[in-house]
Amino acid sequence: MAMQPVPEQAGVLAAAPGPSGWARLRVRRSGGNVADRIYAACLLAFGLAIPALFAFILFRVGMSALPAMREFGLGFITSSRWNPVEGEFGALPFIFGTVVSSLLAIVLAVPLAIGLAVFLTELAPRWLAAPIGFATELLAAIPSVIYGLWGIFVLVPWLREAIQQPLADRLGDTLAFFRGPAYGSSIMAGGVILAIMIVPFISAVSREVLAAVPRDQREAALALGATRWEMTWQVALPYALPGIIGATILGLGRALGETMAITMVIGNRPEITASLFAPGYTMASVLANEFAEASGDLYLAALMEIGLLLFGITIIVNSIARFLVWRVSLRSGKA
Repeated sequence: MAMQPVPEQAGVLAAAPGPSGWARLRVRRSGGNVADRIYAACLLAFGLAIPALFAFILFRVGMSALPAMREFGLGFITSSRWNPVEGEFGALPFIFGTVVSSLLAIVLAVPLAIGLAVFLTELAPRWLAAPIGFATELLAAIPSVIYGLWGIFVLVPWLREAIQQPLADRLGDTLAFFRGPAYGSSIMAGGVILAIMIVPFISAVSREVLAAVPRDQREAALALGATRWEMTWQVALPYALPGIIGATILGLGRALGETMAITMVIGNRPEITASLFAPGYTMASVLANEFAEASGDLYLAALMEIGLLLFGITIIVNSIARFLVWRVSLRSGKA
């Protein structure tokens, strides 16, 4: 019969430590599998490729824009004159058109997107939420040029006849926003087409952050006598507010960088005007329209500086959005 260890020996054997983590790592490195090391090196290369690509794009665009930055300085941002024939380049009309059309898109898209997200997460039954959510996300898969064609043949004529002309007749003398002839192709048309395009993005992220609200908080509010309406507006939405703001800023970043659809409906005129009915121009549109026909190093450098400005604005906006969405995820993890 085999001898059984006495209790003292059993305790010593049970407490005997195994090899430490560093020892296991040294063993793995010294006699490890070659395939594992190759696999780890490949993953490391893939992980470093994205920051390297980002830095390379920023460097190349910045170097290409350097002649324009040296020539015009800050006057490039504050000047509103764009005359390539005479070598005069000012980006203010494009910055103005980009900001105004994007803000108009946010004003139109955010109530619709958040209302849709609240309906799908709080009220809609499963058999209805699934197809509506799928149809909303399908809007994000439509190519922007299709949106542009639809805007030219459907949206622009409808806006001109049903919205712009009645507003100009009734409010044109009172509000500068609705003053002037109804062109159809205008900043308003650009803002509406952008609003339609960013609704799926804002709605999808808002649904995720609303779904991350702890179930205990919802049930506690209902147990205290709150209605579904009160639970949604006093518990779920305040908790998810940073994430919803992040979703809105993420949609803003998408609107700032949109090119083809807004190029086809905004009118492409480098002017600064208070009227939403007037044609405008965006930074993305001027790059799409004039880059191929740009002649001269200074002309190309001016376009590259516009691209650099758009690149920087988009990075800042998306970084803020990601940070706010991360805060909601962190709060839901701690709850």
